[in-house]
Amino acid sequence: MPQPARYSRGMKPICAVLLSLSLFGSSPLLAADTNSFPVTIHVHAAKTIGELKPIWRFFGADEPNYATMPNGRKLMGELGALRPDEVYFRTHNLLNTGDGTPSLKWGSTGVYTEDAQGKPVYNWTIMDGIFDTYRQNHVRPYVEIGFMPEALSTHPEPYKHHWTPRARYSEIYTGWAYPPKDYDKWGELVYQWARHSIERYGRAEVEHWYWEVWNEANIGYWQGKPQEFYRLHDTAVAAVRRALPDARVGGPDAAGGGTSFLRRFLEHCASGTNFATGKVGTPLDFISFHAKGSPIYTNGHVRMGISSSLRDMDSAFRMVSSFPQYKHTPLVIGECDPEGCAACQGAQLGYRNGTMYSSYTAAIFARAYDLAERHDVNLQGALTWAFEFENQPPFAGFRAVASDGIDLPVLNVFRMFSKMPATRLEVESDGAAALDDMLRHGVRQKPDVSALAASGPNHVCVMMWHYHDDDVEGPAAAVDLALDGLSQNLHETRVQQFLIDADHSNAFTLWKKMGSPLNLTPEQHAQLEKAGQLAELDTPKKATVENGEIHLHVNLPRQAVTLFVLDYSPAD
Repeated sequence: MPQPARYSRGMKPICAVLLSLSLFGSSPLLAADTNSFPVTIHVHAAKTIGELKPIWRFFGADEPNYATMPNGRKLMGELGALRPDEVYFRTHNLLNTGDGTPSLKWGSTGVYTEDAQGKPVYNWTIMDGIFDTYRQNHVRPYVEIGFMPEALSTHPEPYKHHWTPRARYSEIYTGWAYPPKDYDKWGELVYQWARHSIERYGRAEVEHWYWEVWNEANIGYWQGKPQEFYRLHDTAVAAVRRALPDARVGGPDAAGGGTSFLRRFLEHCASGTNFATGKVGTPLDFISFHAKGSPIYTNGHVRMGISSSLRDMDSAFRMVSSFPQYKHTPLVIGECDPEGCAACQGAQLGYRNGTMYSSYTAAIFARAYDLAERHDVNLQGALTWAFEFENQPPFAGFRAVASDGIDLPVLNVFRMFSKMPATRLEVESDGAAALDDMLRHGVRQKPDVSALAASGPNHVCVMMWHYHDDDVEGPAAAVDLALDGLSQNLHETRVQQFLIDADHSNAFTLWKKMGSPLNLTPEQHAQLEKAGQLAELDTPKKATVENGEIHLHVNLPRQAVTLFVLDYSPAD
């Protein structure tokens, strides 16, 4: 019998969230059916294992201008509501030359041009509209300083690409991807941006932001040499700090995990000569890298590649921990996704609209906590590179958290996470996939059925999932959930259950039942919007507490996620 997996992190009272792949009916507590397999999960309310950091509160997208469009504004509001003023948004293309008209993998702000004499001309109108939208919806910028304005690029033509999902990915790398022809002008642009941000939003506000330079400079996004990137980075960081000495600066948001590029970057920041100051070292308040999965389409179904993303995390955490000066520096997985192209389409990406994406997200975020604990690193965030694509048909197959103004099931996982308290509890599951097995092989044999649990004042949350890499039908998990370590004076607790499965928190299923219409009537759109919200089952019910323990029995279908919130009060 495999060893049960251990999970935990702290909070004071108790909030238990269960994620699973199983179908629930109208009642929150169901008996096992004849096609299920047994799983036992223990949550130890008296055993805390530290803080459950809200690593999930980071999001991003290639296209910055979508945020100011109707569905983009609506979705930004939903993200901000998850945890007001603590949600961050990262986007490419903020310094691109253009009029702000978006397209796939493209955006622009037109902040920088030059007059006939080569003198810089700054125009912050479009940029202000984007960041104003964030702040109006209680979202904060994770500022990506890039890409290169046309007037500064060493190879400006062609500048704007015209990429489609049928084109080669490399066709996006046009004039915006090159080094600046004048590093002094580059630094002054960044300084003016930071100074303008302070004037518009206030010093105290901007000190909360993240500032990092470029994106994935170890692949085609940077058409220069590594040393040129260090110069680009050092110049931009010095400019931000000149405007705001306490600004939070970091990087490099490199593709992959513990790559040689990341190591050389850390060495440069630790002991290299700073290209901007001439001194030793470059400030590094946070370290960022990317972790991506690798799904395929095989034998008529999608097979996820969760092991690829986990190995990226594992190697990056190991590398960072090998630098004594950075071992406890905050880490952000600046893009943490099942694969690498939100705007691409294809059979292998068929996981996106349904519950495969939501169950995957629950399972991998739990293992991100475990890997950070294993390497004793300070993981602060795991950024989901998924937003929305304006003026596209509903459920068009892009990697997004909403489609045509309709929330996808994966967004409801983040709504579940937002309900979790801050103290992680110890969890044991005999149905969990072992972490080392997931690193080597993913989840290809038995499913991964486990939980995260956390406590807060007078409540416990348990999040359970039933995940498998293969998107095929399979038996449900008959879970016996035992929650112990409660006060001996408790006699009952109120139980709420939230559920994501084929029939709950899932507009995609309803849309298919409608016949998959591409042109929705107002009535259909309203029905789908309602179906896309996080579903609570029935009214809250009471559960008996005996000798400080609660036992719940739930039937969790494959690729379902469920959250239990237990509120308790001492006996009179």
